[in-house]
Amino acid sequence: MGDAIGQTLPTAVGIAISPLPIVAVVLMLVTPRGRVNGPAFVLGWIVGPAIVGAVVLVAASGADASDDGEPATRTSALELVLGLLALLVGVRQFRGHRNGAAETPKWMRALDELSPAKAAGAGVLLSAVNPKNLLLAVAGAATIAGTGIDAGEQAIAYAVFAVIATVGVASPVVIAIALGDRSRHVLDALKTWLSENNAVIMAVLMVIIGVKLIGDAIGGL
Repeated sequence: MGDAIGQTLPTAVGIAISPLPIVAVVLMLVTPRGRVNGPAFVLGWIVGPAIVGAVVLVAASGADASDDGEPATRTSALELVLGLLALLVGVRQFRGHRNGAAETPKWMRALDELSPAKAAGAGVLLSAVNPKNLLLAVAGAATIAGTGIDAGEQAIAYAVFAVIATVGVASPVVIAIALGDRSRHVLDALKTWLSENNAVIMAVLMVIIGVKLIGDAIGGL
């Protein structure tokens, strides 16, 4: 199980380092409902990858994702495809950066109007439906399934994966609770830096993860 957690750590960190959702949490925290909406968003965020992981692991259990403790050929082929997609996302992010700063998404302009339930729903959508995070969640679950550990250990390994994937969006909430009113300066600085460097962060991250997935796939073929 430890090996499964170790192999999926880069992809979990890839989900955790999601600049715009982290910025969204920071913006939520300064709204009248911030102290409720922030934690609600984080809760939704962890539920998203959990749903994706459950679907992939259940599907893999009936598809022989592992062969004597090694990834089956179909699992390695899936990792290869996901790795290539990650590289494509990374290249597109880099090209977007060269074309100038991206416009602020419309959903971020309406954060002060969200109810706690909608904030949680936004967390689910951004963590599980967002193409980059969906790709990484599927890759993480496929990697765990390919290790050949039993179903209980797979569930635990993926639970760890989901928790690590939530660290990024949970950090502003923890900072706000720990520092109180003093957190405003720290969170503003974090928001500014992430907003300005979103494309570069995502480009570098996706290229690194793409190369890792492709390397793992080649090793298993």
